[in-house]
Amino acid sequence: MKNMKKRIAAIMTTACLAVTMLTGCGKGSSSDGKPASAGELNIFVWTEYVPDSVIKAFEDETGIKVNVSTYSSNEDMLAKVKSESAGAYDIVLPSDYMVEQMIGQDMLAELDFEKLPNFKNIGDSFKNPAYDPGNKYSVPYLGGACAIAVNKDKVDKEIKSYADLFDPSLEGKLVVLDDFRAVIGITNKACGYDLNETDKTKLDETGKKLMELKKNVVLYDSDSPKSALISGDCDAGMIWSAEIALAMEEVPSIEVVYPTEGALIFQDNWCVTKEAKNYDNAMAFIDFMMKPESMVMVLEEFPYMCANTEAVKMMGDAYSSNPAKNPPAEAVAGGTYVGNLDSDVLEIYSEMWTKLKE
Repeated sequence: MKNMKKRIAAIMTTACLAVTMLTGCGKGSSSDGKPASAGELNIFVWTEYVPDSVIKAFEDETGIKVNVSTYSSNEDMLAKVKSESAGAYDIVLPSDYMVEQMIGQDMLAELDFEKLPNFKNIGDSFKNPAYDPGNKYSVPYLGGACAIAVNKDKVDKEIKSYADLFDPSLEGKLVVLDDFRAVIGITNKACGYDLNETDKTKLDETGKKLMELKKNVVLYDSDSPKSALISGDCDAGMIWSAEIALAMEEVPSIEVVYPTEGALIFQDNWCVTKEAKNYDNAMAFIDFMMKPESMVMVLEEFPYMCANTEAVKMMGDAYSSNPAKNPPAEAVAGGTYVGNLDSDVLEIYSEMWTKLKE
């Protein structure tokens, strides 16, 4: 796979040099053959999700300087965008339900698909999502599931479901996402309820069940939860599927499990803020990220479920047949997206989360 990456880099470099000799590569060239400055772009993205190498490739090709800021949850991103001055961020990377929420709050700009020719590389099953009909405001990037990781050499109990993570035998052994919608959602599932449960009587039961999880959790981590599994500080957990894939490469005894209740699944998306100061540069970046060669570089570092069908073909069987990197179709079909909830229900969720982490 590293050789593929080198071949792709060589091809892109050769092509760029050839174009430079004729007309200049990217959006104009300076006297030394490098792209002339074409302004800036401010992006706000998930931690460990967009490789530095890809950012640099975009800068080299276009001359656009990219300023990267990161976040660990959709809610943190939303709060930060609201608190900053208008136009502080050009691009954000919200998950499915958060796209819908930001559309409803008039925070996103409509996309200009004449400037996004590489949208043709996005698979039909990822287009026209319920949270953004017609993809007016969003382009799918990466996705996956909140799956279960188990180190089979250290955990004797057979784990098949979210409910199994509450077993007393796992006391002091779990890493879970630092994400209240994910953790409370899987607890709803463990109780036999909907991931996005709203019934207050049922949520009372979820709150009690949640406290059973408290003693099992060693660490809440959405940035790099794989690290606790690789180091041996935790023996199991509920984390992003690609994080499990990376942990499996380091510790072969770690396995991925998709819960029998149906997994929490997610799809993250490129969006442009309504007040973006660098709209055209944002379009150029999103189109660059839909190039198959760009997405191969992404997947080699962060192997999530990919909406770019051409990139998936280039990755080959080592990616496609790995259930942690490329979740099985049945796991995705049987999964549930996080949904938007009314403020009174979110307050209940927030109170449960605060109590859990006290």
